[in-house]
Amino acid sequence: MALKGTLKDFGIAEILQLIGQQAKSGVLHLEARDDLIHIAIADGNVVRAESAGRKTRERLGNLLVRAAIITEEELAYALDAQKRSLRRLGDILVELELVTKQDLREMTALQTTETVFRLFHWKSGTYEFEPGDVEWEPDTVTPLRAESVLMEGFRQVDEWPLVRRKITSTAMTFERLRTPEAGRKGDAPRGPGEDVEAAFDGLGEDGLGGVGGGAPDFDAGEAGGRSRQRAQAPKAPPPGELASLGKNERRCFELVEPGRTVEKLVDLSRLGEFETCKALLNLVNLGYLKAVPPANRAAAAVGAYAQDWQARIRRGAARVVATLAIAAALAGIGYWVDRRGVLYGGGAGGTALRDNAAQRFLARYQVERLRAALEVYRHERGEYPDALPRLVEAGLVSGRDLSYPWTEPYYYRRRPEGRFVLLPPLE
Repeated sequence: MALKGTLKDFGIAEILQLIGQQAKSGVLHLEARDDLIHIAIADGNVVRAESAGRKTRERLGNLLVRAAIITEEELAYALDAQKRSLRRLGDILVELELVTKQDLREMTALQTTETVFRLFHWKSGTYEFEPGDVEWEPDTVTPLRAESVLMEGFRQVDEWPLVRRKITSTAMTFERLRTPEAGRKGDAPRGPGEDVEAAFDGLGEDGLGGVGGGAPDFDAGEAGGRSRQRAQAPKAPPPGELASLGKNERRCFELVEPGRTVEKLVDLSRLGEFETCKALLNLVNLGYLKAVPPANRAAAAVGAYAQDWQARIRRGAARVVATLAIAAALAGIGYWVDRRGVLYGGGAGGTALRDNAAQRFLARYQVERLRAALEVYRHERGEYPDALPRLVEAGLVSGRDLSYPWTEPYYYRRRPEGRFVLLPPLE
């Protein structure tokens, strides 16, 4: 089976559904303008997802550091060992006993699912399925059924807008208002033998609007419709049911500390961005947490932006004042030349001649003065004037400025594209 085309014609949901139903093995390559993702599929199950454009913070080693499983020094030591042995980083970390196999399995699955779920937000791109055998490590990788990934992707797409209404920024922090009651036995963390796919199938038990274990055969459109029906804002339960918080909410509540941002909570919870934000939304709606917007950071950014523009305005005003001062001084000289002329010869029999070179010299500064007046007019009126006399009407220049130091007025024309032409007269 060879699949190749664009996501506009054949979406990611249809591709995963077809591969899963036929239990195919191979690598699905998906490419958008700024990203390239490879999904390894074995017998219809997703076993690995890699992003060629993956940022440094999204790599497995950095995920482990951000989740406080290992330190940066331990990661550096393991990376150095990897360069010498050319082995997988996960195998080295397990061998050095820096992480357990369960931790590695959990973080590898998280890295894979976060990469795959990002595809559900792609609006365009190309895909190509390359059939063939796929190598993967059963000891550290949990295979995810294509149907489960598909239904979870639909759920996230449908419910993200509801979550973002209150969890508006990754810089947001939270304040504890009250502590949940003791949980039920079902709220205990999963044991080492339970995988991520079981978590998918059990999402409905946690009151998070998740999908339960679905049958293998279903239509992608119907799955999206069922998911949209479940995408409702959480409601506060009756007082006697407060103990029924899901494990995701309890885990996030325990991690909340003053000043700890959503971004940091996502890293520490190991639940992924969507599940963490949704658990925080539930805790806010149930009155356990109070969302604190990053007001100080926003105010600082606005203040810095305002200060930058104030500095620019001051610098611009200083340049305009200096230019006008020079133009005024030269205008005085020009006025004297205009009245007296330049005398050649001597005594009363001398002949008074106009020196056009001096006029051209003064006209250069007069043109700059008129240009400055035109810019002021545009800032006040929104466009340049259709004629120079409009500057006189606006009180920006005098009538004599329109021709000084010539007898004829300056040539001016406003161009259709929003600019203008200003030239000295021909004399």
